[in-house]
Amino acid sequence: MDSSPGQQSKRTAGSDGPSDAAAEAAGAAGTAAAAAALRVDPLKAERDRRLVLSRFWTKLRDTLARVPFVEPALAAFYAATDPATPMKSKAVLLGALAYFITPVDAVPDFVALLGYTDDAAVLMLALRTVRGALTPDHHARARAWLSAHRSGPTSADEVAAGPVIDHDPAQPAR
Repeated sequence: MDSSPGQQSKRTAGSDGPSDAAAEAAGAAGTAAAAAALRVDPLKAERDRRLVLSRFWTKLRDTLARVPFVEPALAAFYAATDPATPMKSKAVLLGALAYFITPVDAVPDFVALLGYTDDAAVLMLALRTVRGALTPDHHARARAWLSAHRSGPTSADEVAAGPVIDHDPAQPAR
């Protein structure tokens, strides 16, 4: 079928056609779904905040030698607890940190070589999602904490031995 350029422009220039309306509706539905996905549940954010504040340092110290993403986790913690960080970014970071802290997850943490891969993936996705919320200060604080708490490179034997439980030698063992 032959159509003249004038007829083609009339057909494509009109935005009331069924395909244009469907595309517009799909775009609006996608935008609504994205907004719903980014909606912050204040109750969940508060539960995550409490969990992270109560267990983060213990989990970090227990896994310091075994996970390669300690610095990003620390930077995420500092950003999540920074009053200047936007609430949506805090909620994303707290959710990822809560996943790291909880003992039940997709791949149990005690599984050799794979145990923390899901934790790393969740954390990296969260960091990528809110990358603008992490400031150079958050990263600097993470590096400073690490340099103050690491005495040197961790040997393979230390990693295999598991976490070190600190105790006060002056206190008798029970």
